[in-house]
Amino acid sequence: MFAVVYPSLDHHIYWLGGGALTDGAALYERRHEGLWFTNTPFMALVFAPMSLLPLTLARVGWQLASAGAFAWACASGLRLAGRTPHRAAVAALFAGGMLLEPVWHTLFLGQVNLFLLALVLHDLRRVADGRSAGVGVGIAAAVKLTPAIFVVLLLAAGRVRAAATATGVFLLGTGAAWLVAPEASRTYWFDTFYDTSRVGVPYISNQSPIGAAARVLDGVAHIPSWYRLVPLLLGLAGIVAAVAWARRGDWLAAAAVTGVTGLLVSPVSWTHHWVWALPALLVFARSRALLAAGTLPFLLAVPWLTPRGGGPDQYGLHGLTTVAANAYLVAALVFLAYMTITLHNRPIPTQMTYRASFNRSDLSAEIHKVQVRTPHHR
Repeated sequence: MFAVVYPSLDHHIYWLGGGALTDGAALYERRHEGLWFTNTPFMALVFAPMSLLPLTLARVGWQLASAGAFAWACASGLRLAGRTPHRAAVAALFAGGMLLEPVWHTLFLGQVNLFLLALVLHDLRRVADGRSAGVGVGIAAAVKLTPAIFVVLLLAAGRVRAAATATGVFLLGTGAAWLVAPEASRTYWFDTFYDTSRVGVPYISNQSPIGAAARVLDGVAHIPSWYRLVPLLLGLAGIVAAVAWARRGDWLAAAAVTGVTGLLVSPVSWTHHWVWALPALLVFARSRALLAAGTLPFLLAVPWLTPRGGGPDQYGLHGLTTVAANAYLVAALVFLAYMTITLHNRPIPTQMTYRASFNRSDLSAEIHKVQVRTPHHR
């Protein structure tokens, strides 16, 4: 019903972008509903068939599919957490997740984030199970570049084949968009890809380190050049921690740390991008106290309780108001620090079941050996 009556702005831009894909460079040189199309040409290619449908029908289909993708992400998250995704468990996680601001804000805008979350978590679940993977990460990276950080995780964690598959799928999708819309692709990759002036970096919704600095230091122009290294250093620290968790066999922790790290590296991380709170909270679910503390910023949508514009009259430091205005960023930094500090509590296992070559056939063989050795035990 919401999709029928409410014209979600970002979905409308996607829909218009799909229709403008083959119109030269108009996809990036012309505003759509007053805003710029800032996603990849492949994203526009995905929406090209949908742009042939009436807007309301396309929006209803998109929102229903987004809800389905979130349910899929919930099921994959539960599997990564070592839980069986029974219908009741998935429904409970789905309902609870819908209360988080990044999730309902994604649906409010008609955004793509829930699809990206579902694709990546499904892929990492396959990695955790010892199966071939990489397609989901590759598609997600082709749609929106931030998930490409998971290619780095796969490569650094020794999943070279999965990383190669993801890279190949990314190049295939990007190449397909280039063949369909060469001028738009050229404009994106050689011009608008580097241009952050098309979005309001200081706006309160941008919870990245660059966004916080822009609000504190009187705008993007006043951010010192050395500060640009901060997101890169955070990215390096996050990947090192994520790889360490992956080598300990905890791919849920690796997924959560990598997803949050991607948000810290990106110059623009809108609040609706923070759907990576879901796997992070599943990690925190191992402790009720941590789960409650970690949920509050996203449940209360704390940044939106502060002055929203991020305009010149709101620049500077304002004590606890500044902390609240950057609540998602603060939560991410605390989470990354916690996941790094607690690594020593999970030593790298040496058993066969945690080798990089582990797969379902290995597990079946071990179960058979146990059954042969202990025939009287079920």
